[in-house]
Amino acid sequence: MTSAAAQAQHRLDAVAHALADGTRRGILRLVRDGERAAGDLASAFPEMSRPAVSQHLRVLHEAGLVSIRPNGNQRLYRVRTEGLAEVWQFIDEMWTDRLGRLKNAAERAARREQGDRGPDRGPYQGPDRGPDGSRH
Repeated sequence: MTSAAAQAQHRLDAVAHALADGTRRGILRLVRDGERAAGDLASAFPEMSRPAVSQHLRVLHEAGLVSIRPNGNQRLYRVRTEGLAEVWQFIDEMWTDRLGRLKNAAERAARREQGDRGPDRGPYQGPDRGPDGSRH
């Protein structure tokens, strides 16, 4: 594996790890439409300590999913949708591969069906019926 490929794999793993936690997904939902101060985010999770929320924010930042903008004594967080690029690429590759296999299987089935009834015989009417549905 090349160095660039290894780095991309590491970023994908970091994003997957970050997204695996419900609290972090909740934080991403809160910052997707605009910047939010760390204190605001912490107050959205009253069952958690502020240091615990800060740790979640650190994981999201290290995964490239949020940006941080200092503003006086505040730290403002905003989602970085480009941080999901490798995940989208991975899902797209997996989905495209599956769709390609499904398309090939459907085309093979259509060719077999076409071969069973011949090109000009119309829809299959059963073993003793002709194209007009009458018995032979």
